[in-house]
Amino acid sequence: MSKPIIGITESEPQYMAPFIDIIEKSNGKPFPIYPEDKIDIESTLEKLDGLLIGGGPDIHPSEYGELVDVNANVSTQVERDAVELPLLKAGMSADMPILCVCRGMQALNIVLGGKLIQDLGDKYPGHGYSLNDTGNKTTSKHRIFIAPGTKLASVVGSGGIVRVNSWHHQGLSSAQQSKHLLASAYSLDDGLIEAVESPNHSWVIGVQFHPELRGEMPPHFDRLFEALVFNSGLKQRPKKS
Repeated sequence: MSKPIIGITESEPQYMAPFIDIIEKSNGKPFPIYPEDKIDIESTLEKLDGLLIGGGPDIHPSEYGELVDVNANVSTQVERDAVELPLLKAGMSADMPILCVCRGMQALNIVLGGKLIQDLGDKYPGHGYSLNDTGNKTTSKHRIFIAPGTKLASVVGSGGIVRVNSWHHQGLSSAQQSKHLLASAYSLDDGLIEAVESPNHSWVIGVQFHPELRGEMPPHFDRLFEALVFNSGLKQRPKKS
């Protein structure tokens, strides 16, 4: 069999690069997808064996039935919503292996009927980036609990407490969580959901942190990408020319 082809959605090449690198290291073949590509969902899906939904701007609140909160610092990219959300929905309908990262996890929750907290703000501090003495952005980190017995725990090797990076100002708690997803990890500080997975699909996992930023994460989180490629290989089917 040839290398599994993994469709990767991102907004800019600089953020796509770490995903391409780690998918290649995991013996997969990256297939980058940008908002401006104006892809045909059906024909694109026929070329792919798996999906990786990356981070990026906020999803427009209209996608989950809300108006923009003018105090929430929402920054959207509706062109990406128009490509990514239908692609994600179609990939799930085909039971394609899917890994969703940061915005990707939020997209997964929305596609399955959930909502988002538009701005974590002061109620949930410590999830976004912080500024150092020179005014440059630095990664925030916090501890999460991964529930034993979940797909996520099985992939990374164990459940329990681990320290992860954090680059997001939106998120979800149990109040916003889709009823079609299981929460597999929580922030120990405030109970926000840090990972989800679908009990109704073969392999669909979403994480709020960024495992592709390898210097900021424990190395065993590389296994998320290795598992995506492996499971995509199991699902490989003949491609249409």
